[in-house]
Amino acid sequence: MTLIDELRALLGEAGVLDAEALATRTAGAFRRDNLQALALARPASTEEVSKLLRFCSARQIRVVPQGGLTGLVHGADAAPQELILSLERMRRIERIDVLQRVAVAEAGVTLQALQEAVEAQGLAFALDLGARGTATLGGNAATNAGGNRVLRYGMMRDMVLGLEVVLADGTVLSSMNELIKNNSGYDLKQLFIGSEGTLGVITRLVLRLREQPGSSQLALAGLARFGDLPLLLKHLERELGGELTAFEVMWQDYYRLVSTAPARGQPPISQQYPFYALVEARGVAPERFQAVLALAMEAGLVADAALAQSEADALAFWALREDVEQVARDGMPLVYDISLPIGAMEAYTRELAAALSRLLGDAHRLWIFGHLGDGNLHLVVQLQPQAYTAARPQVDALVYAPLAALRGSVSAEHGIGLEKKPWLAHCRNDAELRLMRTLKTALDPQGLLNPGKIL
Repeated sequence: MTLIDELRALLGEAGVLDAEALATRTAGAFRRDNLQALALARPASTEEVSKLLRFCSARQIRVVPQGGLTGLVHGADAAPQELILSLERMRRIERIDVLQRVAVAEAGVTLQALQEAVEAQGLAFALDLGARGTATLGGNAATNAGGNRVLRYGMMRDMVLGLEVVLADGTVLSSMNELIKNNSGYDLKQLFIGSEGTLGVITRLVLRLREQPGSSQLALAGLARFGDLPLLLKHLERELGGELTAFEVMWQDYYRLVSTAPARGQPPISQQYPFYALVEARGVAPERFQAVLALAMEAGLVADAALAQSEADALAFWALREDVEQVARDGMPLVYDISLPIGAMEAYTRELAAALSRLLGDAHRLWIFGHLGDGNLHLVVQLQPQAYTAARPQVDALVYAPLAALRGSVSAEHGIGLEKKPWLAHCRNDAELRLMRTLKTALDPQGLLNPGKIL
């Protein structure tokens, strides 16, 4: 009996795709290659995940868990001798409790599917990101996803009340807590949130919901100086009394790129400003939002602004910020996701731009945008294909090396995966790294789960 036959005996005919079938599946976002592995296992329940991992543990088969493949750090890459474990058949939203304001769902449910299901009940799941239609809840938890509303609601770990996880030996750890306050010893779920599938496979989640806000206000503002951005942020947070949900910023080059994309139409405001802020407040009356924005304009913090007058306007504004695919239109992008103090951003980005120009001359473009309200910037260095491989190590060093002195992070929300592993020590000390390795050894002594990622 072949390995594929044995796997199908465990999971059924529909539960396994062989290597030939995998060759037609993309390896993920912004990728030009296809999946490769021994096979792709598609269990349909926690019990089947447990059986599969017991099987793999006994035979020392390495397993790579995969969600929606929207990650950007090669955190779900599999080698030809490894087995992919996909939760794409585990897409049940088991329960939405309107009174307790929790949802219980399987890990393969997409973020958008949960958002739409809870909105039908007058509730909201606060996490939101551009890949909502593909990214899965299990992947969101495994990578501790951030997104557009971290400023108000926090990261994914702030929205997870309970988890069910299968360990490397097949043990099912069911910690499906539904309470906001439960201070009864170690909070075990936190071990697995952000662990990128290296400590266990998340199969089910209990998620905290919020009341659907009665209104949502959105504005796109143009600013003349970087120094006005943190002042505007402080003004909005103070005057809106905690109702500011998002504070997204686009540097001028990025705004010009996405606002003149094919068939985009007239930009909402002029392309002449050095910086643009996309500001969202949920649950605030339009009159109050407009008054607060008017005060910012009177104070000289905002040079120009456009208010979303309809849902269509709001979607169009957000489409500008989320149209990241444009950065790959005329070259190959190196995508970076970093955190650093807001006060250090202007000097850091200016010095990075100068260093890239010295290294690459006119053979590159630099795009900058991100969730500035929570200290997260996305940097994209666009290169021509012939320069991509040779220049990458040098560009990585220019982006990451200065962050240690600034007490920044090489990964704000994307995770470490394979791509950022060489730079992890720039933001984690030796004691932290030793403890990470201790946890990995304790929970996965054979090193079978997502091998080589993070550590």
